[in-house]
Amino acid sequence: MSQVRQEQPSMLARAEAIQRQIHELSSRDIQLWSIVSLIILVLTAGFLALVAPNLAVKERLIRIEQGYLPQLFFGLICLIVLFNIYLLSQRVNLNSTRKALISELVLNERLESLSLIDPLTQLFNRRALNELISHQVARANRNGGPLTFLIMDINGFRELNAKLGSMEGNRVLTDFGKMLKKVFRGGDLVFRQGGDEFLVVMPDTPEQQAEHPLKRLMGLVEHWNLENGNHFQLSFTWGLAGYVTGTSLEDVLRTVDRKLYQKMHNLAPVF
Repeated sequence: MSQVRQEQPSMLARAEAIQRQIHELSSRDIQLWSIVSLIILVLTAGFLALVAPNLAVKERLIRIEQGYLPQLFFGLICLIVLFNIYLLSQRVNLNSTRKALISELVLNERLESLSLIDPLTQLFNRRALNELISHQVARANRNGGPLTFLIMDINGFRELNAKLGSMEGNRVLTDFGKMLKKVFRGGDLVFRQGGDEFLVVMPDTPEQQAEHPLKRLMGLVEHWNLENGNHFQLSFTWGLAGYVTGTSLEDVLRTVDRKLYQKMHNLAPVF
């Protein structure tokens, strides 16, 4: 297995940025309604300022001089119309911006899901290594909990493709992926790294305990061979390694890859 490539800018970071922008729009909504309240107060104060000097009290009746009424109401109507135009334009702008951000967020989440999932096996793909495993390594370093890596390679897969074709090869990969999802826990991370190579990351699992799901997987493979093994006997070679706190992700991946290579070529273990 080649060294993990440098992490590229994450779509998750863009999703977080979009969510911050949506939150800022909500703040702008509050600001807009604050402006509405302020303008209503200003209009009310202006109305009272124009009317009050022209109030005359006569025989306990309050009347307004008639000459000022047309000008007063014309000016008031103009202010209300201008204010409504401003308010409507701001609301339309905020709503259109919010809709655009939500659409981008939905599209970003769909692309994120598609870019992290292998379309054939529905397991995590190689790109997901950079997104997910680093978090597990950081968690293991922080808490000191066990973290175990299991790498698997299907035996004779190239010969299978050459003999029976890629469609049969894809069926074998799909069935093997289903077995992996059936055997390992929901908290385990199962990846198809490419071709016929798979990686399982098991948080909170010591290396000794990782052998139990591995035995169950072997049992499923034997059952598969009984039902489907007329043309191809499914088998796999595996390597297992526990994470050592403080080491880099590249080191543990090289270790588990080396163990796989030793088994594939019947070499004596070298540590």
